Amino acid sequence: MNYETQLVGDVPANMLDEPEERPIWRRRLMIGAVIAIVLIAIATWVSMRGKGAETGTAQVQRPVVTVISPGQSTVSHMINATGSLAARVDMPVGVVGEGGAVTRVLVQPGDWVRAGQVLATVERSVQTEQIRSLAAQVEVNRADAKLAQAQLDRAKALVSRGFISQADIDQRTATRDAANARVNVAIAQLAEQRARTGRLDIRAPAAGLVLTRTVEPGQIVGSGSAVLFRMAKDGEMEMLAQVSEGDLAALRPGNAATVTPVGGTAQFAGRVWQVSPVVDNQSRQGIARIAIPYNPAIRPGGFASAAIVSGTGSAPMLPESAVQSDEKGNYVYVVNGRDEVQRRDVQIGQVTDAGVSILNGLNGNERIVASAGAFLTPGQKVKPEASKSR
Repeated sequence: MNYETQLVGDVPANMLDEPEERPIWRRRLMIGAVIAIVLIAIATWVSMRGKGAETGTAQVQRPVVTVISPGQSTVSHMINATGSLAARVDMPVGVVGEGGAVTRVLVQPGDWVRAGQVLATVERSVQTEQIRSLAAQVEVNRADAKLAQAQLDRAKALVSRGFISQADIDQRTATRDAANARVNVAIAQLAEQRARTGRLDIRAPAAGLVLTRTVEPGQIVGSGSAVLFRMAKDGEMEMLAQVSEGDLAALRPGNAATVTPVGGTAQFAGRVWQVSPVVDNQSRQGIARIAIPYNPAIRPGGFASAAIVSGTGSAPMLPESAVQSDEKGNYVYVVNGRDEVQRRDVQIGQVTDAGVSILNGLNGNERIVASAGAFLTPGQKVKPEASKSR
């Protein structure tokens, strides 16, 4: 027993503890490994989640835009022009007769008159007395002619009885004929004087609208006087559209036009009735005369703009919201196959309620941003959605 006790007592203390310490270190190693694995898993999960969030954010940040493919539409080719308004047939009215003092003016600018209507009268007291004198002279000559006829009839009754020779009959016949001729001369002179007196009145040469009046009662007028009235025959108006030399060649009589007087929003339908055969050698412009019906808003001498239809053709038609403009000109945004926005310069044509026609820059098959183009930048990625209206 003492021997065994001595052996045991001689064993080192760390040798006696080894069996107990080995499981503790193993557990610590295992716990460390598990913790490391958990940390790696968490890091991987966080990394993957971050990438997914970034991808989702990128998708959310892509703006949704409505796109349209306009195709080709039938549009009218328009020529825009400006010019002045005027009466289609401008009639100046002045003194026809010898003139005199104006006694009455019977019309005002804006009045409608018929052909031959008196516009103003001229004092005629002298002419009236001359008419009376000539009328009396007609009666005198008629009395002389009546007496000559009676003398001729009596002479013829005496020829068969031999009291009057044939030469006397011839003389009395000539006297009767001369008397009748004097009657006709007096009647003609009376008619002439009446016509002269009638010409003292200022009359409308045709039915139409009085445009201006430059005469007042008491004014002395004569054959050399200026124009007293200006009239528009039948009230017809026109626009003298100034058209460039190139556009003038495309116009024909009968082309439809829309005229808009300056200072108003009213538009009037008209039609080209004459295209100038000459071009001004300085301005290189010609005149297209557009006939338009009368309207109080159309004032001769005023200014107006016109849109003249010179023909029809095919072109893409876009809403006005799709067309942008800057210092470089007009443009639209096109979405390419990679859903990227690209700027496309275009030339616009007629602007109507149906939209804007594109003369150059598009073929109609592109995907065009329909609106909100001002908030996009070239190269930006978008999420396109087709318009439901097309």
